[in-house]
Amino acid sequence: MGWPPASIGKVVAVGVFGGLLAGIFGVGGGIVMVPLLVFLIGLDQRTAVTTSLLAIIPISVLGMLGYAFGSAVAWQAGLVMGVGSVVGGQLGVRLLTYVPVPALQLGFAALLLYSAYRLVQPASQGEAASGNGPWWLLLAVGVVAGLLAGLLGIGGGIVLIPGLVLLAGVDLTTARGTSLLVVLITAATASVTTVRSGQTATAVGVWAGLIGAPAALVASLGSQAIPQQQAAWLFAGLMVLAAVQLMRKAVTREPPAEPA
Repeated sequence: MGWPPASIGKVVAVGVFGGLLAGIFGVGGGIVMVPLLVFLIGLDQRTAVTTSLLAIIPISVLGMLGYAFGSAVAWQAGLVMGVGSVVGGQLGVRLLTYVPVPALQLGFAALLLYSAYRLVQPASQGEAASGNGPWWLLLAVGVVAGLLAGLLGIGGGIVLIPGLVLLAGVDLTTARGTSLLVVLITAATASVTTVRSGQTATAVGVWAGLIGAPAALVASLGSQAIPQQQAAWLFAGLMVLAAVQLMRKAVTREPPAEPA
């Protein structure tokens, strides 16, 4: 799809906000880019989701590199979870017609709220930063992240980061950097399909991603100076926002989007 009637300023805003969110929190940025693509640029929901996936590719690359400069990426763990996320995402899409999505949305919203509570507890901050937990546990976290992404349209980072911290004992900074590696794998593999299908506003996605990538790099470098407990509170707030969005969709029976 071509460029819709939108000013370059609006595309810049989408890219910068998405890049900042990805760099600070280690998520894909779809939670802010998708609504901006809908309301600012006028894309329909499905096209906004697939366009966001394309934009996430360069954003997650530079965001991940910013964390890598601080030795805050667990490469082996990220690759294992990336494989699990791709598998889980495909499974989630196939299960979509068989699962009562509103009930799943409410259940996952409750899980997000509980995880947000656990994340801000000092005892929940893992001391080990290597991310070298059991491979099967890391793979399982990736599969669950991909599964929920495929079923609910929730970006993988919102699941991967608390999973790494609470289950694999990874510190929050390393969890954010590792999450961007997994998000990159997921977005790149998904975009191959969505671009070929013609469901993506390719020009908008490319420009938003290229504009947002430097913002992600700067944000990822700066966010590593934030104390762990303050960063935990910030990410917990993001999880609460995602939970509220899920509950609203469950109540209004909005159809789930593809993962962002």
